[in-house]
Amino acid sequence: MEYLNALQSAAQQLLRDESAPLPGLQVLRSTRTTPIDAVVYHPVVCLILQGEKVVSSGTHSVTLSAGQALLVSHDLPVVSKITRASARQPYLALVLALDIALARSLAESIGDRLPPVSASQVLSCHPIEANWCDPLMRYLALRHDPLERELLGPVVMRELVFRLLMSPIGIMLRNRLRAGSHADRIAQAITYLQREFRSPLTVADLAGVSNMSTSSFHEHFKAATGTTPLQFQKDLRLIEARSRLVGGEGAVSTVAFDVGYESATQFSREYTRKYGSPPSADLPRAHSVG
Repeated sequence: MEYLNALQSAAQQLLRDESAPLPGLQVLRSTRTTPIDAVVYHPVVCLILQGEKVVSSGTHSVTLSAGQALLVSHDLPVVSKITRASARQPYLALVLALDIALARSLAESIGDRLPPVSASQVLSCHPIEANWCDPLMRYLALRHDPLERELLGPVVMRELVFRLLMSPIGIMLRNRLRAGSHADRIAQAITYLQREFRSPLTVADLAGVSNMSTSSFHEHFKAATGTTPLQFQKDLRLIEARSRLVGGEGAVSTVAFDVGYESATQFSREYTRKYGSPPSADLPRAHSVG
């Protein structure tokens, strides 16, 4: 695939030249496989240029190898790990943040000419298509000229988002952009969950935010995200807790209560189940021993 080779070359050049960053674009490189990591993905498209990565949300899991792309349409807590990487052939990926406001504006302009929607998941995997690569390569080329980056960057990005929106990988994104759709209502619930994840919440509370019945909300939330609303909340708590522990922002019990747990014992049990080691192992002093 010529376009894949061109993207690999451009990504390597970006890594060597950090003086010309492009808005919303990040290059990821690793010379080794990694343990499981848990983070919150915001809407992005990730193009795997070399190596392999596994990304999971609840029961949904995708294995991404060179030449494939992942589109995430909603904010989503995921676990991921790089499964193929070496010094000779590093893992290499381009990650581009998606501007939902821009995508919504495009969807409104396209109107009923958008491709039909169908059931999908917030983790959408698809082979990289050549018609994405032309605007993406032109976007990458803008890094050399500040004026072009400022004036042409938004134009090229608009074309790239349009290509993604019209392609098979954009099914869930198109669903989300339809006002009142289940995917749109799930996005509203996720926004509320991110703001209130420390608070005691029920599925009925979240269904009310989404203006859906409890049973319908639970069904559509799990179908879209691969997990239940309350497990989603728990994942947000545990990701925030790990960030605080690694950053040395408090003792285990303090962090447990700060993220919404009422029992430090329960927190330690669920943390260990998710990360494979107790929360105390992620305290800064644990990493400094030896």
